[in-house]
Amino acid sequence: MDRKSKLREIALAACIVLGALQGADAQTLQNGDASSPVASQPGTTSALPDTSQASQTETTALTPDETRQSATGNVAELQQMIHGSDLSELRTTYNGSYGASMLFYGKEMTYYVALFQQKNFWRVIKTQDPARAELIYKDFARQTMQLSGVEIRRTQLEAQKAFTQRMVALSQERAGRLQADLDIARQQQSIVASQQEQKRAEATELAQQKAAAQDQLRVAQRQVRDLQRQLESGLTVH
Repeated sequence: MDRKSKLREIALAACIVLGALQGADAQTLQNGDASSPVASQPGTTSALPDTSQASQTETTALTPDETRQSATGNVAELQQMIHGSDLSELRTTYNGSYGASMLFYGKEMTYYVALFQQKNFWRVIKTQDPARAELIYKDFARQTMQLSGVEIRRTQLEAQKAFTQRMVALSQERAGRLQADLDIARQQQSIVASQQEQKRAEATELAQQKAAAQDQLRVAQRQVRDLQRQLESGLTVH
């Protein structure tokens, strides 16, 4: 075999060895990719929420996202939007100074459900689920009834107190008038009694004077008769 033939055999063997090595590396890489933790990392969960329990009975308990919304930016966001014309007020309930509203932002198909006191937003929940918005609104409306119970009772008691005080004042005024009338009546009664006593005394005195005058009249009449007799007897002709 000549020199050139040997060189060709050596080159061919080297190619075969290199190919085998490259094939082994490729297989190793494939096996490593299949078992790599990047493809399936233990402890990783899907970014989508677990909806396995979402179909259970709806409650008005707030989700963690809704709680964070209510505690952070929804109040300020709604306060900014409330002055514009893009919000539509769908429902509002008032109980005392408390209220609940459900508003709709049509451009984003978003509902804002707010609980407020004296026009100041207290809690605001933002959702794009109309059924969820209705449930939260009903829950907030129920809360306004509970929260306003003491306030309404206080208002009623305050009105009852004012009414009672007004009735007391009117009764005292009427009692004062009656007392004044009674005082006048007693005073007049005392005057009348004094007058009656005086008139009785005068009547007694007049009766005595009348009796005396009658006695004088009888004496005078007797004297007149006597004088008349004497006069008539002195004129008799014998």
